[in-house]
Amino acid sequence: MITRFGSLYAGHVDLDNIGFEGTPVNDRWLSDEHIATVFDKSEAIATTMDRLGYSTFWAAEHRFQREGYECIPNLMMLFVHLAHLTQNIKFGCGFNVAPMWHPLRMAEDFAMADHMTGGRVIFGVGRGYHSRENEVLGAPSTALDNEGNRELFEDQVELILKAFRERSFSYHSKNYDIPPQIPYRGYELEEITLVPRPRHLPVECWQPVVSATQRGLDFMAKHGIKGIIGGGAAAGGATDKVMEGWRDALRRIGRETELGTDLIVGFTYHIAETEQKAIEEARPYFEENMKMFAPLGFVRGLSDGQIEAIADPKRARSANLPTLEQAIEAGSWLCGPPELIIEKLQDVQDRYPGLEEVNVGSVIGTPQSVILEQLEIFAREVMPAFQSQDRAAAPAD
Repeated sequence: MITRFGSLYAGHVDLDNIGFEGTPVNDRWLSDEHIATVFDKSEAIATTMDRLGYSTFWAAEHRFQREGYECIPNLMMLFVHLAHLTQNIKFGCGFNVAPMWHPLRMAEDFAMADHMTGGRVIFGVGRGYHSRENEVLGAPSTALDNEGNRELFEDQVELILKAFRERSFSYHSKNYDIPPQIPYRGYELEEITLVPRPRHLPVECWQPVVSATQRGLDFMAKHGIKGIIGGGAAAGGATDKVMEGWRDALRRIGRETELGTDLIVGFTYHIAETEQKAIEEARPYFEENMKMFAPLGFVRGLSDGQIEAIADPKRARSANLPTLEQAIEAGSWLCGPPELIIEKLQDVQDRYPGLEEVNVGSVIGTPQSVILEQLEIFAREVMPAFQSQDRAAAPAD
């Protein structure tokens, strides 16, 4: 039963001249002052969500994006700040890109954030698909070395979780020798301790489900990591195949669950008086988002010619590119009046009875004013339909 709603913010600033005929992605180069508006925008979204009763403000970690699409390089630093401006909302790391960190530095930063926010930061890890981000920091990206990236990522996550769980530990692998056997203050160093360890143990951990390979799902299940399907680069809707693959992974470790257990499903949404009006209002944001993600391989089925055309304002419109209507049909976008959004979410709830939380978000290109307006409408017109069923299911005192 769906009882909680969050929202994913990629970290984009407000942009001019968006859509297929707008400024080409690689021609955008924003000023430092413009890029820094991501922090004011984050504050506005987080405080609005807190006031309206949303569960979790999720944000994405990215770096070096002069275009203004994803501009938050350190989620945990931002979340400590936002926690002091809000009362109840939690902050989800969606996601800390492990290959761009030393794993123990990531573990330390989260542990500090956990203490300083009273447990309101949710830990999340990802592998990293931007070659410009990973490779610059000396780590393989999924785009250029998928197997090398996965091997490093899995090694790092095992080290991080060990540091969280064990008061004193050592870890020796292909990539890490923690600690090296060296003399220290009169004794031979054999183990170390994370200082501080998180206040709230065990640490809840989330990861995006993108390729949904058996290896990836089994790794998550083995380590108790929960999954987020859809939203951002992983948009594509929650499919029965992925849901069943996750249920099977949990079954292989001895857990019998309903479809949707330990998952969050993310949708992009836009609410208006009619479905057609919602589509027309959202179309420029859909197009800008596609301009960003298609060349990175996140729009399936495109030819090389279509990917080239999407970068050219004169050719994109005639390149037979996927449409917003098709995204709605596939289930990754929800567009229309509140009653239609409720109907579609109720269908999701019926199909995946173990699902408890849904993310609704706005894609890259959506201005702050529209994001805030949409959050208000959704909280006022859609959320009560699910909050009322939650109250009805609660046991009487």
